[in-house]
Amino acid sequence: MTQQQVASTPPSQASGRPVKVAPAIPRATAAPHRPLDLRDVRLSPDGPLGAWQQRNAEATIGHCIANLETSGVIDNFRRVIGESGASYRGFVFADSDLYKTIEAVAWEIARTGTTEWDAWLDEVIALVARVQERTGFVMTWIQGVHPEKKFAELEWTHEMYVAGHMIQAAVALSRGAGRDDLLALARRFADLLDRRFGPGRDAGICGHPEIETALVELYRHTGERRYLSLAERMIDLRGTGLLTAGGLGATYFQDHAPVRQTRDAVGHAVRQLYLNAGATDVHLESGEQALLEAMRTQWESAHHRKMYLTGAFGSRHRDEAFGDDYELPSDRAYAETCASIADVHWTWRMMLASAQLVAEYPETIERELHNALAAAVDSTGTRFFYANPLQLRPDRFSEENAPRDRQHWYRCACCPPNLARLVAQLSSYVATQSENELALHLLAAAEITVPAQLGGGTLRVRTSYPDDGDLTLTLQGSPGLRLAVRIPSWSTRALLDGTAVTPDVDGYLRLHLTEPVALSLDVRPRWTRAHHRADALRGARALEMGPRVYCVEQVDLPAGVALDDVRVDTTADPSPVEGGLHLRGRVVSAVDGLYPPAEHEPTPQHEIDLTAVPFSTWGNRGATAMRVWLPTI
Repeated sequence: MTQQQVASTPPSQASGRPVKVAPAIPRATAAPHRPLDLRDVRLSPDGPLGAWQQRNAEATIGHCIANLETSGVIDNFRRVIGESGASYRGFVFADSDLYKTIEAVAWEIARTGTTEWDAWLDEVIALVARVQERTGFVMTWIQGVHPEKKFAELEWTHEMYVAGHMIQAAVALSRGAGRDDLLALARRFADLLDRRFGPGRDAGICGHPEIETALVELYRHTGERRYLSLAERMIDLRGTGLLTAGGLGATYFQDHAPVRQTRDAVGHAVRQLYLNAGATDVHLESGEQALLEAMRTQWESAHHRKMYLTGAFGSRHRDEAFGDDYELPSDRAYAETCASIADVHWTWRMMLASAQLVAEYPETIERELHNALAAAVDSTGTRFFYANPLQLRPDRFSEENAPRDRQHWYRCACCPPNLARLVAQLSSYVATQSENELALHLLAAAEITVPAQLGGGTLRVRTSYPDDGDLTLTLQGSPGLRLAVRIPSWSTRALLDGTAVTPDVDGYLRLHLTEPVALSLDVRPRWTRAHHRADALRGARALEMGPRVYCVEQVDLPAGVALDDVRVDTTADPSPVEGGLHLRGRVVSAVDGLYPPAEHEPTPQHEIDLTAVPFSTWGNRGATAMRVWLPTI
């Protein structure tokens, strides 16, 4: 066997199962931080992340599978080969919902070893194989509705986007379950794209980025460098005017400027964040610094000037887009669920690419998981928000993809299966290893198998975080461990076995762990003020406790009191009550007319007690009015 053949052998073929199972495994040995095997991090169902992962497995994935059938996604495949007479249903990219669900199943198989969905996988993968053309092409909207548009309108037809999700599902299934049937189909599609759009061939990019990160992961899994080269070419071609902009403009597609020259997050939020995940993946393999510098400045643009407090992105319903700097209206926030999911992928890759640990990256992921994304699904795991506003007015009407209440499914159902695949892989974002230390990024109840090169053994994290800030860290079966624990920036103090400690400049506390230690963080409630340039938030405050953002719902107010007439007293310290935090507020007098003169400004009438609840739980008691940013006295 030649050296090239060795490099091209997937780990699953070489050893019976992947060397490591995770959603992003850089192949370049120069990557400073390495993901742990998903199976080596076991989240406890007693904690919120572990409980969510369990609910995802027990309810959300099955819900997605059922709705793939009832929504027509599976039937779209059957009709291409004459196994169904139904009309095509869904958007042009509906196939991707199947692949995202398969990916969720793959990570769950890796995590638990379940065989629950084996028969379903057999059925749907065999169906995809029957639909796939000899060339490798498979996309039911093109094949069954508009075959003349194949690769003819790349800004809209989403062939590469669908292929990207197919590839990611196939790699996950190969890594997580050791089965390569979908991988063989996905590689045929990828090979077609390479023959058509590879170096020296047609210039083409997808209107919806996603294929780039998938191709890099396919390269990582197979060792076939041409997949990486194709991803690099697509990054290079972005911003050269290949897409027909139309009325939305080139910024909608991130095709207005070359990637390495862009400094601001613009256009359709999900597309921008997926593109950046792919660009960062390319850097992780190539080491190109110009690409990383562009990503750093874009990350600051997106997170320092355009991110909602909840970790959501996209302030405009039109185009599902980023707005201007500090344009962050609460009531008209689009804040698409898929945008926060895409940002978890991108921010995780930015952390892997950093020469030193950067606590801001995992702290951002933590904010997204405990707020925007946790709120996107209800307590049953079967109803979802597509858009996630930070304020719901009492007279707000439902819009498509922005309803007042969570829905069991959507005509554009990108978000539910996307959530399912993210939650199934949550264990991958808890910790990383470097040459000489284990870094704990997400503070969650878990058991972590320590890599042998770091001493082996098991690290046990016992905590009720974020309900409180107390963590017990215990190492078993190892002589010692160099451990870096992230200390959140909002914690005003950290105590280690009762003694005040200060994290290093990178935001991590270094320990040589041999005996159990107790770490205590300050999770007292705190009032947060928005940047002074955020006009929509002037005069308001938001309440946070630990990584959680809180809100007030109409359902918790006394009868006859409207939430929009309430102002909070920020001089009174919030105190814990069952289910939330107790606040003091005042009800202002009603004033007729839209623009009363200054002498008729509303004045406080009487004090009331308020209860603030975690934003992640809002809407579980009905779609009543809600506010995160609260006017103050």
